[in-house]
Amino acid sequence: MSGPTVLAVDLGKTSCRVRLSRGETALDEATHEGAPGLADEHGKDLARYAILGAVARLARGIPEPPGLDCIGIGAAGALAAPDAVRGLLKELRADFDVPLALISDGLAAHVGAFAGGPGTVLIAGTGAVVFSVNDTGLIRQIDGLGPWLGDEGSGRWIGQEGLQAGLRAGDGRGPATSLRAAAAGLAGGLPALPGWVSSAGTPARTIGTFAPTVITHATRGDGVATAIVAEACARLARTCAAAGAETGQVCAAGGLVSHPYFRAVLDAALTDVGLSLISPRGDALAGATLIAHSRALPHEKRITRG
Repeated sequence: MSGPTVLAVDLGKTSCRVRLSRGETALDEATHEGAPGLADEHGKDLARYAILGAVARLARGIPEPPGLDCIGIGAAGALAAPDAVRGLLKELRADFDVPLALISDGLAAHVGAFAGGPGTVLIAGTGAVVFSVNDTGLIRQIDGLGPWLGDEGSGRWIGQEGLQAGLRAGDGRGPATSLRAAAAGLAGGLPALPGWVSSAGTPARTIGTFAPTVITHATRGDGVATAIVAEACARLARTCAAAGAETGQVCAAGGLVSHPYFRAVLDAALTDVGLSLISPRGDALAGATLIAHSRALPHEKRITRG
């Protein structure tokens, strides 16, 4: 097992995954709760707690110095919070005493999907963003504008549409749907849903937890849920088309795409806009591993090192 020993971190809003590897060999992996994002209030501190919490779950633990060579991190909110990024790297450098590299979670997914090369990637989880990188290193971002101004077709978008459909069915403003009972079950009744959404202090993430339920009801043939998933995929496909994928191919990553039904609907929606869906070569953790020890990537200008 030759090569550097790297701790890779994929810090999203829903979960924080870490992977310890040496060269091409994965040694250990663990998952912990995510963080709201570096741009949010207390984002830096919550990100550090999430990373340390995930590291603590590694069965093998972190090798004692000089066992660990470097750390690569893909973190939600990194593009919008450069001060928080620098602060987080400073604190983690004190925690681990090794060089660190940090990039946005979306770009980490891009690096992993194309093994550091050019291409277009869609990341569809709680949020939604498309990154396109060409041979010269030019990076274009489409959407990824957050839950209040963008992230169309994301888990948050699907969850919100599903909850609203349940509420409309409950008071007669919308068609009957099995999502009504599912939504009511979250909070002990439809009237309690607004409080349920705000109670955790992370409304976008809380709303996004309903997305898998919407997808499940769509697979069972509920017409309202089916229409929501179809519209989400249509919006994601339009976002991909706006990125101008030069090869006509798009890699897709994120929690939504892991669902076979959702992936099939997305594949059809991409075909409708002249694009095809291909499988990534690696995941966001592979991308975080690569940025940790390589400075020759077209993404280098978006990487902060500490």
